[in-house]
Amino acid sequence: MAVAAKKQRLSDVLPPLVFGTATFNYQYNPDPYELDTTGLVRKALEFGIRAFDTSPYYGPSEEILGAALDTDFVKANIPRKEHFLITKVGRVSSDEFDYSKEWVYKSIQRSLQRLKTEYLDLVYCHDVEFVSEDEAMEAIRELRRIRDEEGTIKYVGISGYPLPVLCSIAKRVLRETGEPLDAVMSYANFTLQNQLLATQGIRELREAGVDVVPNASPLGMGLLRREGVPVGAMGNWHPASDGMRAAVKRASDFCDRHDERLEVIAIRYALESWLKIGAVVGSRGDPASGVAWQRESNQQVGGNRLGVTVMGVSKASELDKTMRVWRSILDGLENGAETARLAGRWSRDHEWSINRGKAVQILADGIQEHLDEYLDFCWDSPDKDFVNKRGIKQQQNDDGASFLRPEQAGDPPLTPAASPQPDEIPYPHDATLALR
Repeated sequence: MAVAAKKQRLSDVLPPLVFGTATFNYQYNPDPYELDTTGLVRKALEFGIRAFDTSPYYGPSEEILGAALDTDFVKANIPRKEHFLITKVGRVSSDEFDYSKEWVYKSIQRSLQRLKTEYLDLVYCHDVEFVSEDEAMEAIRELRRIRDEEGTIKYVGISGYPLPVLCSIAKRVLRETGEPLDAVMSYANFTLQNQLLATQGIRELREAGVDVVPNASPLGMGLLRREGVPVGAMGNWHPASDGMRAAVKRASDFCDRHDERLEVIAIRYALESWLKIGAVVGSRGDPASGVAWQRESNQQVGGNRLGVTVMGVSKASELDKTMRVWRSILDGLENGAETARLAGRWSRDHEWSINRGKAVQILADGIQEHLDEYLDFCWDSPDKDFVNKRGIKQQQNDDGASFLRPEQAGDPPLTPAASPQPDEIPYPHDATLALR
Protein backbone atom coordinates (compact mmCIF):
# COMPACT_ATOMS: atom_id res chain seq x y z
CA MET A 1 0.00 0.00 0.00
CA ALA A 2 1.47 3.36 -1.01
CA VAL A 3 1.83 6.15 1.50
CA ALA A 4 0.95 9.79 1.10
CA ALA A 5 3.48 12.19 -0.36
CA LYS A 6 5.81 13.87 2.09
CA LYS A 7 4.34 16.80 4.02
CA GLN A 8 7.33 17.84 6.11
CA ARG A 9 10.91 18.78 5.40
CA LEU A 10 13.40 16.07 6.23
CA SER A 11 15.04 18.43 8.72
CA ASP A 12 11.83 18.51 10.74
CA VAL A 13 11.67 14.77 11.30
CA LEU A 14 15.06 13.05 10.88
CA PRO A 15 16.66 12.13 14.25
CA PRO A 16 20.16 13.60 14.71
CA LEU A 17 21.70 10.23 15.61
CA VAL A 18 21.47 7.51 12.96
CA PHE A 19 22.38 3.87 13.58
CA GLY A 20 24.53 2.67 10.66
CA THR A 21 24.28 -1.05 9.93
CA ALA A 22 27.26 -1.51 7.61
CA THR A 23 28.59 -3.54 10.54
CA PHE A 24 25.99 -6.24 9.77
CA ASN A 25 28.32 -7.40 7.03
CA TYR A 26 31.14 -9.83 6.28
CA GLN A 27 33.55 -6.91 5.98
CA TYR A 28 33.30 -6.43 9.74
CA ASN A 29 32.38 -9.82 11.11
CA PRO A 30 33.21 -13.38 9.99
CA ASP A 31 29.51 -14.24 10.15
CA PRO A 32 27.13 -11.31 10.75
CA TYR A 33 24.27 -13.77 11.18
CA GLU A 34 25.90 -14.92 14.42
CA LEU A 35 25.71 -11.43 15.92
CA ASP A 36 22.86 -10.68 18.30
CA THR A 37 21.54 -8.10 15.87
CA THR A 38 17.95 -8.48 17.07
CA GLY A 39 19.04 -7.72 20.63
CA LEU A 40 21.27 -4.88 19.42
CA VAL A 41 18.48 -3.19 17.45
CA ARG A 42 16.10 -3.63 20.37
CA LYS A 43 18.60 -2.01 22.73
CA ALA A 44 19.12 0.86 20.30
CA LEU A 45 15.37 1.43 20.20
CA GLU A 46 15.22 1.35 24.00
CA PHE A 47 17.90 4.08 24.09
CA GLY A 48 15.73 6.20 21.81
CA ILE A 49 17.46 5.63 18.47
CA ARG A 50 14.84 5.93 15.75
CA ALA A 51 16.81 5.96 12.48
CA PHE A 52 18.70 3.12 10.77
CA ASP A 53 20.99 3.40 7.73
CA THR A 54 21.74 0.42 5.49
CA SER A 55 22.46 -0.48 1.86
CA PRO A 56 22.08 -3.50 -0.43
CA TYR A 57 25.85 -3.16 -0.88
CA TYR A 58 26.39 -3.90 2.82
CA GLY A 59 26.05 -7.64 2.33
CA PRO A 60 23.12 -9.12 4.28
CA SER A 61 22.62 -5.89 6.25
CA GLU A 62 19.17 -5.12 4.83
CA GLU A 63 17.84 -8.60 5.54
CA ILE A 64 19.29 -8.67 9.05
CA LEU A 65 17.93 -5.22 9.90
CA GLY A 66 14.55 -6.08 8.41
CA ALA A 67 14.30 -9.20 10.56
CA ALA A 68 15.37 -7.31 13.70
CA LEU A 69 12.64 -4.71 13.16
CA ASP A 70 10.00 -7.34 12.37
CA THR A 71 9.79 -8.81 15.88
CA ASP A 72 6.65 -8.78 18.01
CA PHE A 73 8.45 -6.56 20.52
CA VAL A 74 9.20 -3.84 17.96
CA LYS A 75 5.75 -4.02 16.41
CA ALA A 76 4.12 -3.65 19.83
CA ASN A 77 6.31 -0.81 21.11
CA ILE A 78 7.68 1.19 18.17
CA PRO A 79 5.25 1.44 15.24
CA ARG A 80 6.76 1.73 11.76
CA LYS A 81 5.81 5.40 11.53
CA GLU A 82 8.02 6.12 14.54
CA HIS A 83 11.32 4.96 13.07
CA PHE A 84 13.28 5.92 9.96
CA LEU A 85 14.60 3.45 7.41
CA ILE A 86 17.40 4.72 5.16
CA THR A 87 18.96 2.72 2.34
CA LYS A 88 20.80 3.27 -0.93
CA VAL A 89 20.84 2.34 -4.61
CA GLY A 90 23.42 2.13 -7.38
CA ARG A 91 26.41 0.37 -5.84
CA VAL A 92 26.48 -3.32 -6.68
CA SER A 93 30.03 -4.26 -5.62
CA SER A 94 33.43 -2.65 -5.09
CA ASP A 95 33.90 -2.17 -8.84
CA GLU A 96 30.33 -2.32 -10.16
CA PHE A 97 27.80 0.51 -10.25
CA ASP A 98 24.42 0.59 -11.94
CA TYR A 99 22.48 3.87 -11.84
CA SER A 100 20.08 2.99 -14.65
CA LYS A 101 16.42 3.59 -13.91
CA GLU A 102 15.73 -0.11 -14.44
CA TRP A 103 18.25 -1.16 -11.82
CA VAL A 104 17.20 1.58 -9.40
CA TYR A 105 13.60 0.39 -9.55
CA LYS A 106 14.64 -3.23 -9.08
CA SER A 107 16.86 -2.28 -6.15
CA ILE A 108 14.06 -0.39 -4.41
CA GLN A 109 11.65 -3.32 -4.76
CA ARG A 110 14.28 -5.66 -3.34
CA SER A 111 15.03 -3.33 -0.41
CA LEU A 112 11.34 -3.06 0.45
CA GLN A 113 11.14 -6.84 0.55
CA ARG A 114 14.32 -7.32 2.57
CA LEU A 115 13.45 -4.62 5.08
CA LYS A 116 9.87 -5.90 5.37
CA THR A 117 8.38 -2.46 4.92
CA GLU A 118 5.87 -0.73 2.66
CA TYR A 119 7.99 2.40 2.29
CA LEU A 120 11.52 3.76 2.71
CA ASP A 121 12.00 7.07 4.48
CA LEU A 122 15.21 8.15 2.73
CA VAL A 123 17.13 6.68 -0.20
CA TYR A 124 20.62 7.77 -1.29
CA CYS A 125 22.37 7.24 -4.59
CA HIS A 126 25.37 5.36 -3.21
CA ASP A 127 28.88 6.80 -3.83
CA VAL A 128 28.01 9.08 -6.72
CA GLU A 129 31.65 9.89 -7.53
CA PHE A 130 32.03 6.49 -9.21
CA VAL A 131 29.58 7.34 -12.02
CA SER A 132 28.99 10.26 -14.37
CA GLU A 133 26.72 13.15 -13.41
CA ASP A 134 24.33 12.11 -16.16
CA GLU A 135 24.03 8.66 -14.61
CA ALA A 136 23.46 10.20 -11.18
CA MET A 137 20.72 12.44 -12.58
CA GLU A 138 18.97 9.44 -14.14
CA ALA A 139 18.93 7.63 -10.80
CA ILE A 140 17.71 10.69 -8.89
CA ARG A 141 14.88 11.24 -11.36
CA GLU A 142 13.81 7.61 -11.07
CA LEU A 143 13.83 7.76 -7.27
CA ARG A 144 11.66 10.86 -7.40
CA ARG A 145 9.32 9.20 -9.88
CA ILE A 146 8.90 6.29 -7.49
CA ARG A 147 8.33 8.76 -4.66
CA ASP A 148 5.67 10.70 -6.56
CA GLU A 149 3.90 7.89 -8.41
CA GLU A 150 4.21 4.92 -6.07
CA GLY A 151 4.76 6.51 -2.66
CA THR A 152 7.28 3.93 -1.50
CA ILE A 153 10.00 6.55 -0.97
CA LYS A 154 9.68 9.74 1.07
CA TYR A 155 13.01 11.55 0.66
CA VAL A 156 15.85 11.38 -1.87
CA GLY A 157 19.56 12.17 -1.51
CA ILE A 158 23.10 11.27 -2.57
CA SER A 159 26.16 10.01 -0.70
CA GLY A 160 29.88 9.97 -1.37
CA TYR A 161 33.33 11.26 -0.43
CA PRO A 162 34.70 14.03 -2.72
CA LEU A 163 32.95 17.24 -1.74
CA PRO A 164 33.40 18.90 -5.17
CA VAL A 165 31.46 16.03 -6.76
CA LEU A 166 28.71 16.07 -4.13
CA CYS A 167 28.32 19.85 -4.42
CA SER A 168 28.36 19.82 -8.22
CA ILE A 169 25.63 17.20 -8.46
CA ALA A 170 23.53 18.91 -5.78
CA LYS A 171 23.71 22.20 -7.69
CA ARG A 172 22.86 20.50 -10.97
CA VAL A 173 19.83 18.81 -9.42
CA LEU A 174 18.51 22.18 -8.26
CA ARG A 175 19.33 23.87 -11.56
CA GLU A 176 17.75 21.25 -13.82
CA THR A 177 14.78 20.13 -11.72
CA GLY A 178 14.00 23.18 -9.59
CA GLU A 179 13.85 20.91 -6.53
CA PRO A 180 16.84 20.52 -4.19
CA LEU A 181 18.03 17.24 -2.75
CA ASP A 182 16.65 16.35 0.65
CA ALA A 183 20.00 15.06 1.92
CA VAL A 184 23.67 14.72 1.01
CA MET A 185 25.61 12.32 3.22
CA SER A 186 29.34 12.94 3.35
CA TYR A 187 31.85 10.67 5.05
CA ALA A 188 35.33 11.32 6.50
CA ASN A 189 34.99 15.03 5.69
CA PHE A 190 34.38 16.24 9.23
CA THR A 191 36.96 14.70 11.52
CA LEU A 192 39.96 15.84 13.51
CA GLN A 193 41.97 15.42 10.30
CA ASN A 194 39.56 16.89 7.75
CA GLN A 195 37.33 19.91 8.34
CA LEU A 196 36.36 20.61 4.73
CA LEU A 197 32.71 19.72 5.20
CA ALA A 198 32.45 22.59 7.68
CA THR A 199 34.70 25.13 5.95
CA GLN A 200 33.55 24.54 2.36
CA GLY A 201 30.88 21.89 2.03
CA ILE A 202 28.14 23.43 4.15
CA ARG A 203 28.17 26.71 2.26
CA GLU A 204 28.02 25.12 -1.19
CA LEU A 205 25.43 22.52 -0.25
CA ARG A 206 23.22 25.19 1.28
CA GLU A 207 23.55 27.18 -1.95
CA ALA A 208 22.22 24.07 -3.69
CA GLY A 209 19.26 24.09 -1.30
CA VAL A 210 20.18 20.80 0.38
CA ASP A 211 18.14 20.34 3.54
CA VAL A 212 20.20 17.90 5.65
CA VAL A 213 23.89 16.92 5.53
CA PRO A 214 24.64 13.88 7.74
CA ASN A 215 28.26 13.32 8.74
CA ALA A 216 29.55 9.75 8.62
CA SER A 217 32.85 8.03 9.47
CA PRO A 218 34.20 10.51 12.07
CA LEU A 219 37.35 8.39 12.44
CA GLY A 220 38.28 8.89 8.78
CA MET A 221 37.62 5.27 7.79
CA GLY A 222 39.48 4.02 10.86
CA LEU A 223 42.51 6.30 10.39
CA LEU A 224 42.23 8.13 13.72
CA ARG A 225 42.96 5.25 16.07
CA ARG A 226 45.82 4.34 18.41
CA GLU A 227 46.16 1.01 16.58
CA GLY A 228 46.32 2.73 13.20
CA VAL A 229 44.22 1.89 10.18
CA PRO A 230 42.39 -1.45 10.31
CA VAL A 231 44.15 -4.28 8.50
CA GLY A 232 42.34 -7.60 8.38
CA ALA A 233 40.50 -9.86 5.98
CA MET A 234 40.18 -6.99 3.52
CA GLY A 235 43.93 -6.35 3.55
CA ASN A 236 45.79 -3.07 3.96
CA TRP A 237 43.18 -1.16 2.00
CA HIS A 238 43.20 2.31 3.57
CA PRO A 239 44.27 5.06 1.12
CA ALA A 240 46.26 7.04 3.71
CA SER A 241 49.92 7.40 2.77
CA ASP A 242 52.79 6.29 5.01
CA GLY A 243 53.43 9.94 5.83
CA MET A 244 49.85 10.51 6.95
CA ARG A 245 49.88 7.34 9.03
CA ALA A 246 53.10 8.47 10.71
CA ALA A 247 51.53 11.84 11.53
CA VAL A 248 48.51 10.11 13.06
CA LYS A 249 50.86 7.93 15.12
CA ARG A 250 52.55 11.06 16.49
CA ALA A 251 49.13 12.51 17.32
CA SER A 252 48.19 9.28 19.09
CA ASP A 253 51.41 9.34 21.12
CA PHE A 254 50.55 12.92 22.11
CA CYS A 255 47.19 11.71 23.42
CA ASP A 256 48.86 8.86 25.32
CA ARG A 257 51.09 11.36 27.10
CA HIS A 258 47.92 13.05 28.35
CA ASP A 259 46.27 9.77 29.44
CA GLU A 260 43.78 9.81 26.58
CA ARG A 261 43.21 7.71 23.48
CA LEU A 262 43.18 9.32 20.06
CA GLU A 263 39.92 7.61 19.05
CA VAL A 264 38.10 8.69 22.22
CA ILE A 265 38.99 12.33 21.57
CA ALA A 266 38.23 12.00 17.85
CA ILE A 267 34.77 10.56 18.45
CA ARG A 268 33.72 13.07 21.09
CA TYR A 269 35.12 15.95 19.05
CA ALA A 270 33.30 14.94 15.86
CA LEU A 271 29.98 14.14 17.53
CA GLU A 272 29.92 17.27 19.67
CA SER A 273 31.33 19.70 17.12
CA TRP A 274 29.12 18.54 14.25
CA LEU A 275 26.05 18.69 16.47
CA LYS A 276 26.67 22.46 16.60
CA ILE A 277 28.55 23.32 13.39
CA GLY A 278 26.30 21.08 11.30
CA ALA A 279 23.13 22.49 12.85
CA VAL A 280 22.44 24.73 9.84
CA VAL A 281 22.12 21.55 7.77
CA GLY A 282 20.87 19.48 10.68
CA SER A 283 17.49 18.32 11.92
CA ARG A 284 14.90 18.85 14.63
CA GLY A 285 13.99 15.20 15.01
CA ASP A 286 13.92 13.87 18.54
CA PRO A 287 17.40 12.91 19.76
CA ALA A 288 18.12 9.54 21.32
CA SER A 289 18.15 10.17 25.07
CA GLY A 290 20.75 7.51 25.77
CA VAL A 291 18.69 6.43 28.78
CA ALA A 292 16.58 3.29 28.46
CA TRP A 293 12.91 4.03 27.75
CA GLN A 294 13.32 7.70 28.53
CA ARG A 295 11.90 9.60 25.56
CA GLU A 296 13.34 13.04 24.96
CA SER A 297 12.11 15.64 22.51
CA ASN A 298 14.06 18.17 20.51
CA GLN A 299 12.42 20.90 22.58
CA GLN A 300 13.85 19.42 25.76
CA VAL A 301 17.41 19.93 24.49
CA GLY A 302 16.91 23.49 23.28
CA GLY A 303 14.56 23.17 20.31
CA ASN A 304 17.24 23.93 17.71
CA ARG A 305 18.40 21.99 14.68
CA LEU A 306 21.20 19.55 15.54
CA GLY A 307 23.91 18.27 13.21
CA VAL A 308 23.22 14.68 12.12
CA THR A 309 25.78 11.90 12.64
CA VAL A 310 25.76 8.28 11.44
CA MET A 311 27.35 5.74 13.81
CA GLY A 312 27.58 1.96 13.77
CA VAL A 313 28.17 -0.81 16.30
CA SER A 314 28.43 -4.59 16.37
CA LYS A 315 27.94 -5.28 20.07
CA ALA A 316 25.72 -4.11 22.92
CA SER A 317 28.79 -3.04 24.93
CA GLU A 318 29.86 -0.74 22.09
CA LEU A 319 26.38 0.73 21.93
CA ASP A 320 26.36 1.34 25.70
CA LYS A 321 29.64 3.26 25.54
CA THR A 322 28.61 5.33 22.56
CA MET A 323 25.29 6.27 24.12
CA ARG A 324 27.03 7.43 27.31
CA VAL A 325 29.15 9.80 25.25
CA TRP A 326 26.08 10.96 23.30
CA ARG A 327 24.15 11.53 26.54
CA SER A 328 27.00 13.58 27.96
CA ILE A 329 27.10 15.71 24.80
CA LEU A 330 23.35 16.35 25.00
CA ASP A 331 23.79 17.37 28.64
CA GLY A 332 26.04 20.18 27.46
CA LEU A 333 23.41 21.75 25.20
CA GLU A 334 21.52 24.94 25.98
CA ASN A 335 18.83 23.36 28.14
CA GLY A 336 21.05 20.59 29.52
CA ALA A 337 20.91 21.52 33.19
CA GLU A 338 17.11 21.58 33.29
CA THR A 339 16.84 18.42 31.20
CA ALA A 340 19.13 16.58 33.62
CA ARG A 341 17.16 17.81 36.63
CA LEU A 342 13.79 16.79 35.21
CA ALA A 343 15.17 13.38 34.25
CA GLY A 344 16.55 12.74 37.71
CA ARG A 345 20.20 12.77 36.65
CA TRP A 346 23.04 14.56 38.45
CA SER A 347 22.35 18.27 38.66
CA ARG A 348 25.90 19.10 37.49
CA ASP A 349 25.93 16.90 34.37
CA HIS A 350 25.56 20.06 32.27
CA GLU A 351 28.59 21.67 33.87
CA TRP A 352 30.60 18.46 33.58
CA SER A 353 29.80 18.11 29.87
CA ILE A 354 30.86 21.67 29.11
CA ASN A 355 34.16 21.20 30.94
CA ARG A 356 34.79 17.90 29.18
CA GLY A 357 34.13 19.60 25.85
CA LYS A 358 36.72 22.25 26.66
CA ALA A 359 39.30 19.60 27.56
CA VAL A 360 38.59 17.70 24.33
CA GLN A 361 39.02 20.90 22.32
CA ILE A 362 42.43 21.56 23.89
CA LEU A 363 43.60 18.06 22.99
CA ALA A 364 42.04 18.39 19.53
CA ASP A 365 44.19 21.48 18.95
CA GLY A 366 47.28 19.50 19.93
CA ILE A 367 46.33 16.58 17.69
CA GLN A 368 45.89 18.89 14.72
CA GLU A 369 49.30 20.44 15.37
CA HIS A 370 50.81 16.98 14.99
CA LEU A 371 48.81 16.24 11.83
CA ASP A 372 50.26 19.44 10.35
CA GLU A 373 50.52 19.15 6.54
CA TYR A 374 47.87 16.42 6.44
CA LEU A 375 45.10 18.61 7.80
CA ASP A 376 42.28 18.74 5.24
CA PHE A 377 44.14 16.31 2.98
CA CYS A 378 41.80 14.22 0.80
CA TRP A 379 42.66 10.96 -0.94
CA ASP A 380 41.43 10.08 -4.41
CA SER A 381 38.00 8.51 -4.72
CA PRO A 382 37.80 6.68 -7.01
CA ASP A 383 41.38 5.77 -7.88
CA LYS A 384 42.60 7.27 -11.13
CA ASP A 385 42.58 3.86 -12.82
CA PHE A 386 39.09 2.87 -11.65
CA VAL A 387 36.88 1.17 -14.24
CA ASN A 388 33.21 0.40 -13.65
CA LYS A 389 32.95 -3.29 -14.50
CA ARG A 390 29.18 -3.28 -14.62
CA GLY A 391 28.14 -4.80 -17.92
CA ILE A 392 31.34 -6.80 -18.17
CA LYS A 393 30.12 -9.37 -15.68
CA GLN A 394 27.05 -11.43 -16.39
CA GLN A 395 23.67 -10.38 -15.05
CA GLN A 396 23.46 -13.58 -13.03
CA ASN A 397 25.86 -12.00 -10.55
CA ASP A 398 23.57 -9.05 -9.84
CA ASP A 399 21.87 -10.42 -6.76
CA GLY A 400 24.84 -12.31 -5.39
CA ALA A 401 27.49 -9.59 -5.52
CA SER A 402 26.42 -7.88 -2.32
CA PHE A 403 26.57 -11.10 -0.31
CA LEU A 404 30.19 -11.96 -1.07
CA ARG A 405 32.44 -12.80 1.82
CA PRO A 406 35.68 -10.76 2.21
CA GLU A 407 37.87 -13.36 0.53
CA GLN A 408 35.54 -13.32 -2.50
CA ALA A 409 34.92 -9.62 -2.79
CA GLY A 410 38.11 -8.44 -4.49
CA ASP A 411 39.59 -5.05 -3.71
CA PRO A 412 37.85 -3.37 -0.77
CA PRO A 413 35.88 -0.19 -1.38
CA LEU A 414 37.02 3.13 0.04
CA THR A 415 33.62 3.98 1.47
CA PRO A 416 31.90 3.97 4.86
CA ALA A 417 31.11 0.30 4.26
CA ALA A 418 34.78 -0.43 4.89
CA SER A 419 35.14 2.19 7.58
CA PRO A 420 34.99 1.26 11.26
CA GLN A 421 32.45 3.47 12.94
CA PRO A 422 33.16 5.20 16.26
CA ASP A 423 32.05 2.47 18.58
CA GLU A 424 33.78 -0.41 16.84
CA ILE A 425 37.13 0.66 18.24
CA PRO A 426 38.63 -1.21 21.20
CA TYR A 427 38.12 1.16 24.11
CA PRO A 428 40.45 0.78 27.09
CA HIS A 429 38.81 -1.39 29.74
CA ASP A 430 39.48 1.19 32.44
CA ALA A 431 37.92 4.09 30.54
CA THR A 432 34.70 5.36 32.05
CA LEU A 433 33.00 6.65 28.95
CA ALA A 434 30.22 8.27 30.92
CA LEU A 435 32.96 10.76 31.77
CA ARG A 436 34.24 11.04 28.25
